[in-house]
Amino acid sequence: MFWPRLDLACLCLALPLAASCGGDGSGRSSTGVESGVSLSGVETGEGVGDGDGDSGDGDGDGDPGDGDGDPGDGDGDGVKFDVNSLPDGDGGNCGGEGMGGDSAFSYIWIANSTQGTVSKINTVDGVEEGRYWTTPNEGDGNPSRTSVNLLGDVAVSNRTPGSVTKVAALEERCVDANNNGMIDTSTGPDDIRAWGEDECVLWNLPIPSLDYNHGPRPTAWEGGKFEGGDDPCAFDDNPRLWVGYKNNVTEKGIFLRIDGATGQILDTVEGPTWVGISAMGPYGGAVNANGDFIVTGLNYGNAIRIDADTLEVTEIADVPQTKYGMGLDKHGNIWVGGYQGSVFHYDFGADSWTTFNDVGGGRVNGIMVDRDGYAWGAGSSPCRLVQIDTEAMQTVNGNIPLPGCGSPWGISIDRDGFVWVVDMSANVAFKVNPDTYQVELTVSGLINPYTYSDMTGAGLNLVVNPPG
Repeated sequence: MFWPRLDLACLCLALPLAASCGGDGSGRSSTGVESGVSLSGVETGEGVGDGDGDSGDGDGDGDPGDGDGDPGDGDGDGVKFDVNSLPDGDGGNCGGEGMGGDSAFSYIWIANSTQGTVSKINTVDGVEEGRYWTTPNEGDGNPSRTSVNLLGDVAVSNRTPGSVTKVAALEERCVDANNNGMIDTSTGPDDIRAWGEDECVLWNLPIPSLDYNHGPRPTAWEGGKFEGGDDPCAFDDNPRLWVGYKNNVTEKGIFLRIDGATGQILDTVEGPTWVGISAMGPYGGAVNANGDFIVTGLNYGNAIRIDADTLEVTEIADVPQTKYGMGLDKHGNIWVGGYQGSVFHYDFGADSWTTFNDVGGGRVNGIMVDRDGYAWGAGSSPCRLVQIDTEAMQTVNGNIPLPGCGSPWGISIDRDGFVWVVDMSANVAFKVNPDTYQVELTVSGLINPYTYSDMTGAGLNLVVNPPG
């Protein structure tokens, strides 16, 4: 089954990754009453939460070689494409602001899982410009997934106690809650402000998951939505956020669509049951150009699509082997890393999976597609970087070396097309040149950085503003 993507007619606005134009195709309902706890003076109502104090370091699904619960487990062993200018199109009538101007910025947000923080790292020079608690219980939460919207804001999901927290990247999007005429916020890894005192940490929404296995994982912002009217580039600067977790009683997936400004729950959707080998429940998630939430499970767990307009849940025929991290290509089709040294691709139009078994032997964890059409995977056992041509549908290189790597887990693409690999046991992030495979810089000082979602917003930008 395939659904049409909107025609993106213009490129505009001051966005961190590139201008987005053309909507996500979603309506804007307000059916929920639960909401987050604001830290910026914005009234958001009352949240519901609980927790359990799980001590796992990773996504402890119990699968051998997973690295979960033990950061080191399973892994003993030129000229860049520049989206600083209008990418691939003529820019329409919206101008060339945002990435085409001096105001452009680019950050990667990496969760320090066992510390209970998230790091904001400048992708140009590798400097960590801020570090933030992700839950009111400082040091708790076990954060993993981070998702960045096209305005630069991050949402980070905590697995236990379950919750999601929003942090703004730019001071103009923070709130001067104490009215002292300035934004009080972290300036680096040694400056973690007490909960409630960092004015760029905007809200926290507790998630009613009773234990680690049921905690929230798939987390994804919508793209910016254009409204009708006289201005063809009118921009909705409050994208919504999707988060998924597993109900403790029914074992069904629960998916929340959240107001990005307030943390209020707008919609609640119930998905299929996640049991047995897929007991972690909904695991990876991304939003396509229409705003539909695409979710995959762990191992043999379900894959689904939630329609942005109708909220209808469609189950996707599952891949025949165990799977892990996921991302979308420019067509909105799925790419998934696998345990048996495989990568899988799902084509919605053909309703079928393609398997790549020539990606270097060991498992592939996080995966993301860049604007040049290459899928990049974080390989472990042995540790390596994997490259696949998504247009030619063939593996380019299944064993790109990463000197000093231990357990490469997450992949993201930055504003300038460089590939970032987050290594949870080496406690570093590598910035890799996709043309030469050279490591351009290494960011150290991370603490069990178990993150492999859309850490920069490049995955969202790819589907909302695809090259053409």
